[in-house]
Amino acid sequence: MIRVDYLIIGHGIAGATLAQELRRRGRSVLVLDTPQPDSASNVAAGLMNPVAGKRYALAWRAEELMPAAVQFYQELETRFGQTFFYEAPILKLFSSVAEQNTVLARSADNPWGNFVQDADAPLPAVRGLKQEFGGLRIQRGGHVLVREVLAALAAEGIREGWLQHETFAWEQLVPAPDGGSGLQYANRVQAQHVVCCEGAAAVQNPYFHWLPLTPNQGEVLNVECHGLSDEYVLNKGAYVVPLGNGQFRVGATYRWPPFAAGITDDAQQELSQRLEAMTSEPFRITEQRAGVRPAVRDRKPLLGTHPARPEVHMFNGFGSKGVMMAPRLANLMADFLENGTELWPEVNIRRYSALYNTVLAAAGAGSSGSR
Repeated sequence: MIRVDYLIIGHGIAGATLAQELRRRGRSVLVLDTPQPDSASNVAAGLMNPVAGKRYALAWRAEELMPAAVQFYQELETRFGQTFFYEAPILKLFSSVAEQNTVLARSADNPWGNFVQDADAPLPAVRGLKQEFGGLRIQRGGHVLVREVLAALAAEGIREGWLQHETFAWEQLVPAPDGGSGLQYANRVQAQHVVCCEGAAAVQNPYFHWLPLTPNQGEVLNVECHGLSDEYVLNKGAYVVPLGNGQFRVGATYRWPPFAAGITDDAQQELSQRLEAMTSEPFRITEQRAGVRPAVRDRKPLLGTHPARPEVHMFNGFGSKGVMMAPRLANLMADFLENGTELWPEVNIRRYSALYNTVLAAAGAGSSGSR
């Protein structure tokens, strides 16, 4: 029997960061993960952008989340002797004169802090870039090689025994026998806590199916474009992340259910048109990939403990910003699990208690009607 403090389900960016934080605190951890090359974390470009969206809004808690994320990835770089985080200015391009005027008028209130030093400054002359309306130059952003991060941690986990590749079966999770504490899985693992980090698959989770997880599908392109500068990340309806040697990742689309089976021509056309709006240089598509993000109705992650099962927890729902949010929130979640520290209300699953109570009441009514 394997005995651990924490059994973590899933090794995407959520499960990986939480496992690292708990292990750093000296806790025993076992991660069970089904390898999925096209998981959301593996497909993601790893963009860390503090100013996002059509409203040019400062990302939620960016001043706190960004430094924690950078520190986390840089510590992994030292540990593994690899480069994972590439800091680069982000050029967020205006689409029209009206948009330019609106954003520059807002800049008088300095809504972006030190992420934007001078909103009125012209953009640098960038090889291959269309910038007829100008844009914002965003500092302290960049991108993370997410697939490489997860691969390095998974190799370490398999070597050291704290990660196993297998598909988790919820029906094999039962209370510990003989009055023991915690839960037992498959007659071979006993854990004090089980933490669900399985991404979009959580819609099938029997403990947390009541949460408003609304997965969406995204597609990305890898392109070759030797005429475009690789000094900057570009953003205008899509992002363009430099991968080196004239290679870029362009993304991403958003599609709600029903999902397509794999990649689509529509997504390729959409992303190609968005790239053409940013560069006049010819490009060649070298790869197209699709993945499903674990998004949430209010665009905030889901952290907390099941209302009726104190051994079962959720750390999930990071959507398209998991690379930036997960390291700091893993620290927050570990404080909650280990010390009972209160979670931030914006991410605490208690904000959806009414949904749980509704499901519970419906289940009770169904049981009464069946008797």
